[in-house]
Amino acid sequence: MVDSVREQLAALPRNPGVYLFRDEQGDVLYVGKAKALRARVRSYFNRGDGRAGIGQMVARIADIEVIVTSSEAEALHLEQNLVKRHRPPFNVRLRDDKSFPYIAVTISDEYPRVMFTRERHRRGTVYFGPYANAKKVRETLDVLNRVFQFRPCEGPKPGRHSGIPCLDYHIERCTAPCIQAITREEYRAQIEGVVQFLSGDTRSIVRELEARMREAAAEERYEDATRYRNRLFAIESLAQRQGADRREVGTADVIGLAVEGDRAAVQLFPLRDGKLIDRYAFHLENVEGQDRATVLEGFCLEYYTAAPSVPPQVIVPSDIVDVEALEGFLTELRGSTVEVRAPARGEKKRLAELAAENARLALTHEATAAEQKRLRRIEALESLRECLNLESLPVRIECFDISNLQGRDIVASMSVFVDAQPRKAHYRSFTVRGLDGQDDFASIGQVVARRFARLRDAADPRRYDESFSSVPNLVVIDGGKGQLSAALESIQATAGLPRVAVISLAKREEEVFVPDRSQPILLDRHDPGLQLLQRIRDEAHRFAITHHRQRRDTRAFASIFDTLEGIGPSRRRAILQHFGSADRFLAASQEELEAVPGLPAKTARSVFGQLHRTGGPASN
Repeated sequence: MVDSVREQLAALPRNPGVYLFRDEQGDVLYVGKAKALRARVRSYFNRGDGRAGIGQMVARIADIEVIVTSSEAEALHLEQNLVKRHRPPFNVRLRDDKSFPYIAVTISDEYPRVMFTRERHRRGTVYFGPYANAKKVRETLDVLNRVFQFRPCEGPKPGRHSGIPCLDYHIERCTAPCIQAITREEYRAQIEGVVQFLSGDTRSIVRELEARMREAAAEERYEDATRYRNRLFAIESLAQRQGADRREVGTADVIGLAVEGDRAAVQLFPLRDGKLIDRYAFHLENVEGQDRATVLEGFCLEYYTAAPSVPPQVIVPSDIVDVEALEGFLTELRGSTVEVRAPARGEKKRLAELAAENARLALTHEATAAEQKRLRRIEALESLRECLNLESLPVRIECFDISNLQGRDIVASMSVFVDAQPRKAHYRSFTVRGLDGQDDFASIGQVVARRFARLRDAADPRRYDESFSSVPNLVVIDGGKGQLSAALESIQATAGLPRVAVISLAKREEEVFVPDRSQPILLDRHDPGLQLLQRIRDEAHRFAITHHRQRRDTRAFASIFDTLEGIGPSRRRAILQHFGSADRFLAASQEELEAVPGLPAKTARSVFGQLHRTGGPASN
């Protein structure tokens, strides 16, 4: 323990509050809350603390920061905000959790869209939700589309490049603003109707549809009258269903929890009006060394801050006793009292036991599935060692691929698999230099030489790269015998290298070429070793294509920006990061340009004017 940490431990207050553990770089390792900061924080450094995983974190702590609060409930709120901000690596978190669905209305578009989304960060967009059930959201959008006929096409501008309306126009699911079949004002009125309905105002919409239906009937436009009647029925049915859903929101959530080692599973049973309406399953990470109460608390922080609603009662496992802080946190979220308790008898106790049993089963199933995957990975590595006559298991495999377009913008990629799993943080890309035209052999030779030259940088802290400093057990080249020879020549020309096995994989027949053998090795297409080679080769190809596309887009951006006034390097980077491609930038509306972070509104208007003055900067 460093002296500064020892001094901080001695000065800890006894109040409730939040504590942050930081490493030598100042990065937050863990955020926690405590009823008594002094006792809680010191418990991590007790020699008798045998909790698995705690020692690994404590060994990295270089600084302790505490924030005193007036109550444990207030500390829980602060902890939740700090965890969201810092995303500490040792805090409990939901794995592969999906966000809840929303309905988005892009009011900043000239002809707004109404769409399903799980994100809510776009400027100029109104969001409704979150909703608990994605299927019901899609059904709602379907009904609203039949009634209001908003455009279903994607993008800020309506229609297709051909200028011909799509099928939705002909089946009365779109009013075709793309061909000016409806004015902008009329289309905006449709969207206002959607917003009104989603805001809860259905009466005015119903009255308007009834008036139009009677007017059409009086004028003997019976087809129009029938159309209005059908829309009226759809709106009334949807309003009744949403009203019923709102009345049923929140009776109780029954939570079951199972913890084992670094893994935990949660099963949540939502009870609505006494009926079990669904079951939600979650898996949690970073629970090693945490008690069950802390794990449950961490789950509730993540789940209920994103959930559509908080029920008036939350049923927790019987061994979770100290729930006062959690009750206060959920009560504030809901805006009215929330009771957190363990049931002693009755149907809720039965459901609590059922949820706990399901959580245990889910945890067991996950462990079994993980073990099966591990065995399949070992089988694949063993197969490669045997088929390729390798000296050891190919624990680290690196694969190289070349991508170019008619000899231009030649790039290469290096994908990395460790223990037969992708290690994406170790992927690297290269720009091939000094070659005229397309020459895959020379490109592979250059890239492999540059990669292994970086092994020398392992001892230089200024040029250290974790991926390049690791020695692979197997190098895979995408290509045939020619590419393999070029790679071998580069490796042999690099002095001081350890022994590295090198092969190539030819895509057409999936032939494996090895040094000093004229004929390729043909593996069965079901062989786990071949399937592993195909996966890493496909990853290298995907990564190379992505890098190549980024370079093309960067060049396209550069040619566009050369003619734009008021755009320097920093604003160029901001625009590139925001839009991602030249096509999206050129198609952007003025409002979308004004939404670019770091781009002043006046500059955005100037850019929009320059782009559209005479069809774009290329015509100047």
